[in-house]
This record gives sequence, structure tokens and C-alpha cells, in this order.
Amino acid sequence: MSENQNGDTAAGELPDIHIKRAKNYVDKEKLNELSRVKRVIGVVSGKGGVGKSLVTSLLAVNMNEHGFKTAIMDADITGPSIPRAFGVHGRPEGTDTALYPMKSKNGIDLMSINFLLDSETDPVIWRGPVIAGAVTQFWTDVIWEDEDYMFIDMPPGTGDVALTVFQSIPITGLVVVTSPQELVGMIVEKAVKMAEKMNIPIIGIVENMSYAVCPHCGEKYSIFGESHIDEIAAKYHIPGVAKLPFNPELAELVDKGEIESYVHDCLHGIVKQLLFMEPMPPMTAEE
Repeated sequence: MSENQNGDTAAGELPDIHIKRAKNYVDKEKLNELSRVKRVIGVVSGKGGVGKSLVTSLLAVNMNEHGFKTAIMDADITGPSIPRAFGVHGRPEGTDTALYPMKSKNGIDLMSINFLLDSETDPVIWRGPVIAGAVTQFWTDVIWEDEDYMFIDMPPGTGDVALTVFQSIPITGLVVVTSPQELVGMIVEKAVKMAEKMNIPIIGIVENMSYAVCPHCGEKYSIFGESHIDEIAAKYHIPGVAKLPFNPELAELVDKGEIESYVHDCLHGIVKQLLFMEPMPPMTAEE
């Protein structure tokens, strides 16, 4: 997958469908002078434990496999899990004024607070404003080189850090992650209203732990009840829908730091929307 000098996808590779850009790029924090980022996707959830970081990682892997330069900013400061999923450890290199992101095995750029702690198991016991400031610095003080897609793994809910990201970073679109037992209209409606207030489109919703497949007969079982994700997506005009099953193989790969080895097409509905997404106006230090 390639893009021309204007940042558009090569002719004939994608259908003629586009997601409108969010018009909220003014008064945002400036990137480092060496950074270039075309699209920024926030991955959010109404509560923790629904697989938000997993979905963030899988989306980045998918877009990287499509040939796009891809990055993940781990904004879940108190619960960072991105480094472990990719098996990346150590400290980032940098200049006098900025850091370079770490790289996964297949070249995905990563930045997480875990890369900056003395020990990966050290807790981050910071108040909200300090955490929010750290996330902002991940945007301004890291050299993100020619990123086609940046995924931001948001902390759950709509607290200080989430508001800081929405107000200071030009988010192109949001992906909402949920699970069947959480998937009620109220949760999605909160996300929709939040996105509307911030003038950010919701491009897709992912239902994690949607079903389990019997290893013997292949029959699907809805452990947490029947899915209503399609109905809710239609009600709120959310274009992308995806369902992730229980998968012991995936869990094992994440624990081993080998998420890039996972082969699947479960997120096709979201990936398709990402491919349709127009690049933003150039986001550089001059913006």
C-alpha cells in the first residue's frame, strides 16, 4: 500500500470512500520539528479490562502489514501494557531535546512510560496533571518520523488524561472497545457525545470477547450473551464494526511478546475504515 506526494492512497487500491477529517487541529500542542504524523487514532473504552490495549496493538500490526508506517503512543500511564505485547524492552535513545521511539520486531514505533522507568514493575504513583503532562510530552518530545498512522492507547474512561489528549493532540478519529456484558447503549452514547463535543468522529467499535469457538466442532458460543453491537453501531451511525473472539493462542502470543505473529482478519471492519481515512494536513512543528 503506497501513498503519493499529496498523502493520498494510490489510485485503484481503495474504494472511493472517505471519512471526513476532524476539524479540530487549531490550538494543539506542536510536534517535534523532526516529526511527521498523518493520522492519529485514539483507542478508548468505557472501563478497564475490555481489551483496549490488545485492540490498539492489533490495529497497529494490521496497518503495518498493509505497508504503512505505524506507531503506538501508550497513554495508559498507570497501566502500560504495550511494551510487553510486543516484547520490547530497554530505554530509548535520543538527542539533547527529544527521544526516539523504540521499535518492534517489524518496525512499529513505540513509546511507553515503561521504557523510562528504572524497573518495568515500578508503579507510577502520580497525580492526574503529572500523568497528563507526561502524555503531552510523548507527543511533543518524541521524534515520530513520517508516521502514516499513530494509535494512542488511551486510559479507560474520560478522566484527566483522556481530556488532555483530546484537547492537545489532533485526533483524527476514535475506535471504541467494549465487551458484550458492557455493551449497552449508555456506554456507547457517552463515547459518542464525548466525541461530538471534541469534534472527533468515531470510526469504529470493537466488541472483544464476543464469542468462543469450540475447538472440536467449530460452533460459536456467546458466553456473555448475544451481541447487539451491530444494532448499536447502526443507531449511532458508527461505520466500522468488528468482533474479536476468545482466543487462547492470541493470549499466549501477547504473554510471549509476539503479538506481531498473530494472523487474523477479525478487525477487517475497522481496518477498512482506516484505509478510507484521509490524511490530515501536515502536522509538523510549524503547524
